[in-house]
Amino acid sequence: MTHLSLSVRIAEEFHSKEKASMTLEALADLAVAAGYRALCMRASQVGVQSSPEAVANAAGTLATRGLSVSMVTGDFAIVYNNDQGPDCLRRIGPYLDLAAALRAPLIRVALKKEEDISWAQRAADEAAARGLKLVHQCHTQSLFETVDGIERTLRQIGRPNFGLIYEPANLELCGQEYGPKTIERLAPWIFNVYLQNQVLKPDGKTTLKTWCRGPVPLDLIPIHAPGGIDFGLVFRGLAEIKYRGPVTVHQAGGAGESPREAAKATADFLEQLEAATRLEDRPRAQP
Repeated sequence: MTHLSLSVRIAEEFHSKEKASMTLEALADLAVAAGYRALCMRASQVGVQSSPEAVANAAGTLATRGLSVSMVTGDFAIVYNNDQGPDCLRRIGPYLDLAAALRAPLIRVALKKEEDISWAQRAADEAAARGLKLVHQCHTQSLFETVDGIERTLRQIGRPNFGLIYEPANLELCGQEYGPKTIERLAPWIFNVYLQNQVLKPDGKTTLKTWCRGPVPLDLIPIHAPGGIDFGLVFRGLAEIKYRGPVTVHQAGGAGESPREAAKATADFLEQLEAATRLEDRPRAQP
């Protein structure tokens, strides 16, 4: 991986994504101590609703700690993936301004209906004029639910600066294969990688809705916990396409671990996983 990024989602509750449980200064210090090189910014800390002064202060806070911003998610509608999520495409200017102020190369957007595709094209053209890229997460209840839908939508948008946040947990929710075969298929569009973990089970404590499978029950578990997403398979697929973009820990705050403990344990786990993947890829000496 080029750099490990920590989503500010770690300081949010899973179902309440608007209030942060710590200041940006504290979160940035936590990220640096745990070994991250970037933060993935969300509106719970800084968004299009923030004043120019607040955005400038956030940029300064991160710069003094040597942290970059891997991506911005500029409003709460995108985060909630609700019917207002695609509105960002119809007024992309403030989101481009936010990304530019934070020196973030990527902006997360949302598409729910076919009519959003033409707006995505226009927004991507505006972003390209400013050297920025738009990305959409693999996500339930969107045009990016299934692998077929993801590829079809990206081809319809047809802009080189519009790509994908590859995210295996949402693909698993929708009954999709998320390993090397899918990663290779979507490789031209993968600009960012989100990682979160879950165990699908009939009596799961959380139920998420999908268009393709209906409600899916699950338990949320730490990324470094066994029994959920096969991250070894994920890293193998990323290595095979020579992925060099950000790998973002996109896990909400959870019970049993403080954000500090979760961030450090996850960073250690992913660094060990990447090292093991590199060893697997090394050519073996001929006998």
